[in-house]
Amino acid sequence: MASETRELFIGGESVPALDGRTTDDLNPYTGAVHAVVAAAGPADVARAVGAAQEAFPAWAATAPSARRKILLKAADALEARTPDVVALIASEVGGVGGWAGFNVMLAANMLREAAAAVTQPVGEVLTTDTPGQLSLALREPLGVVAAFAPWNAPVILSTRAVAAPLAAGNTVVLKPSEDAPIAAGLLIAEVLHEAGLPAGVVNVVTNAPEDAAAVADALIADPRVRAVNFTGSTEVGRIVGTLAARHLKPALLELGGKNSLLVLDDADLDHAVDAATFSAFHNAGQICMSADRVLVHRSVAEEFTAKLAAKAGSLPHGDPADPGTVIGPVINERSAERVAALVADAVENGARVRTGGDGGATVLDNVTPEMRIFREEIFGPAVVVVPVADDDEAVAIANDTEHGLTAGIITEDSRRGLGLARRIRTGIVHVGNQTVDDEPQAPFGGVKASGYGRFGGRWGVEAFSATRWVTIASEHAHFPF
Repeated sequence: MASETRELFIGGESVPALDGRTTDDLNPYTGAVHAVVAAAGPADVARAVGAAQEAFPAWAATAPSARRKILLKAADALEARTPDVVALIASEVGGVGGWAGFNVMLAANMLREAAAAVTQPVGEVLTTDTPGQLSLALREPLGVVAAFAPWNAPVILSTRAVAAPLAAGNTVVLKPSEDAPIAAGLLIAEVLHEAGLPAGVVNVVTNAPEDAAAVADALIADPRVRAVNFTGSTEVGRIVGTLAARHLKPALLELGGKNSLLVLDDADLDHAVDAATFSAFHNAGQICMSADRVLVHRSVAEEFTAKLAAKAGSLPHGDPADPGTVIGPVINERSAERVAALVADAVENGARVRTGGDGGATVLDNVTPEMRIFREEIFGPAVVVVPVADDDEAVAIANDTEHGLTAGIITEDSRRGLGLARRIRTGIVHVGNQTVDDEPQAPFGGVKASGYGRFGGRWGVEAFSATRWVTIASEHAHFPF
């Protein structure tokens, strides 16, 4: 039996879909129905965009101090819900307690960073050759922003999808993943509304999986929508980017990764093992920044792999509501089958399972480039260890992918690490650390098939504002005719 029923959030109110349709939101661990949510269609999207469009002029004109106050109050309100959010993430997406708590902490800080950005400079004075003229470059809000949030870090990524747009003075229609309609959408709308956000400034449309394409198309195509941001898979990101381009709308895309963690021959191996374990298996490997490939100098590869297998094999997995669980379930049966197929393909072609293969943490070696797992994003609790002859080979393998999101370099020599970091083609790289990290004031995003544009700090605000050139003449100009 469903524990709750949830509706769309449009114009500051919870409302059913116009045709009354609903869809089930499932618990990935038990398979039971966690909630029944409204299933929006294109007509509901139009209604949500209309509410956002109506709210835009007043919100854009709202005093910066008032916008900042709302965002700061929302951050505190979100933190106050931490116990409830931990339970929600366990039930809705199978996330363990530590991951859920981190979601709340980082999301609250994203709201605070957005609040700080509200009162930062929004333009500059330009030089000009025209006598008596003041020349300005001004940054102004775009209008209605279409935002898409995934299920894997639901509170973080739904908050990120709306925080910078709101700080810049935009209004938002948020479409959360069908696998996390509450944690990746309705929750943040409720928190912001509780903090005093005016009706219509943030709206949420949930949908059934079979309607995802139609709802996304209606949202992006609506002429009142002026920009798009999407976090999710590269496959879907290509579709979203194509739709946005077709309608001449800017898009910020944060997509998948095939991230490498380099372990150099001078590394502290115990630290490297701890870092690799966290990087590969936090949130069951379902983070866009998760390490898929650990590239280890051959001289230390066997010692490192044995220690990694031992540590990974000891990680408790199972019920995400159990405080002792480190690895919860993957999001659904389809995802579990995909990860299992990647592992099976590798084993059939000569890879060796050093630990796992049973739904827990899996470590493989003897992996070759011909195996699917070497090139495809895993997005699950598995990692491959690849010995390399030297730094050059490590860089070559790290770059041998269509993706370019993040990388980590474990070394005790920061100058050596920085030199390698400059050669790795990713949007993010961490020297002396692993691949998974995020701070709200830092520019976050990838290159190549990992997307384009940057969330975070001033870069996020710039992504959701337009630069205008404005001049003010203090004297009459003279014209040649």
